[in-house]
Amino acid sequence: MHQINYPNGLDHQGFLRKYWQSLPLLMPNALSGYHCPLDPDQLAGLACEPQVESRLVLEQGGSGPWELLQGPFTEAEFAALPRSHWTLLVQDVDKWLPELAEILEYFRFLPDWRVDDLMVSYAADRGSVGPHFDEYDVFLYQARGRRRWQIHTRAVDETDCIPGLDLRILPEFVPEQEWLLEPGDMLYLPPRVAHWGVAFGDDCMTCSVGFRAPAWRELAGAWSDFLLAEQVPDRRYRDPPLQPQTASAEIPPATIADLRRRLSVLLEPGPDALERWFGGFVTEPKDELQVPPPDTQLGCDLLIDRFRQRGVLQRHPFARLAFLHGAGSDAYLFANGETFHLPEAQHDFLHGLTQERQLHFEYLAEYLQQPECAEVLCRLYNRGYLEFDDD
Repeated sequence: MHQINYPNGLDHQGFLRKYWQSLPLLMPNALSGYHCPLDPDQLAGLACEPQVESRLVLEQGGSGPWELLQGPFTEAEFAALPRSHWTLLVQDVDKWLPELAEILEYFRFLPDWRVDDLMVSYAADRGSVGPHFDEYDVFLYQARGRRRWQIHTRAVDETDCIPGLDLRILPEFVPEQEWLLEPGDMLYLPPRVAHWGVAFGDDCMTCSVGFRAPAWRELAGAWSDFLLAEQVPDRRYRDPPLQPQTASAEIPPATIADLRRRLSVLLEPGPDALERWFGGFVTEPKDELQVPPPDTQLGCDLLIDRFRQRGVLQRHPFARLAFLHGAGSDAYLFANGETFHLPEAQHDFLHGLTQERQLHFEYLAEYLQQPECAEVLCRLYNRGYLEFDDD
């Protein structure tokens, strides 16, 4: 059972009502039964891989204060680091080491599409990334050692940061609250709460569960691109009925009225357009986390026979899945930006398909007797989003 131990008798509903995107919350001994299996050497090994996004932050000992270095790194570079005041950060650890994804199960009371990744940071003694703020919600789970967190809730923006640095560092930081997190403790921080975490007394490791927060300009741009691709025909402008003009340079009101009418028709979303766009948008993976298709494509009958024999299909670590109800009798499944259409009657199938990372044949067997469900499962497998453990 993946249970968060909230303080003072709080539960998920109370947390969402009072704290989510509003107030920070300290949760001592937060995750029942969880132990992070990662050690610092494994994390450093990941940071040496060219396909893994990693960074080093040196408060001291670099070419200047708060130097940011981008990975991949080498063993020699790690060996040359100072004894203190530096931090290693590695993104998407849950994708590269799937056993680390267990921690995300504690946060399934929040929408899956909002979860971005598990970032893990290792800090040498007094290591830090400086006082800063983020634009997203984050849960900071102390996996190893101790870290002192200081926060303040005063308004901050980009203009408050030190200019000329690769990091968003706040030059003046007067804390309002301070906590010392021990292993097993967790701190929730809403967006734009300024914070500063420093390894206290020795090295430490922190698991950061971050949540996607696309900018409204990003959302509006992607929605506009979708409408252009789906609804705007590849034709040219034509005049409305014209009258002879005495002022040839004038744009008459009738032209503007006709333009307004035509554009409103072109950009009026069709049925389920917003739903289909949004599901694809929020499941689109990062460029470095694209899923390769399997070497051998399988037809539906052969896949189901193999599924029956093996008993289990599992989700690829890079796969992002979501589903929603459309208008009328439609439902949609989304996988890494792709859209799969199903009848609304298959809601239970979509729930079972997306709820667990391991899919058991006996649970899905009755649904797979229906051709539309079998076809979706087959397409997911042949895209690489589902796989057998020996694929």
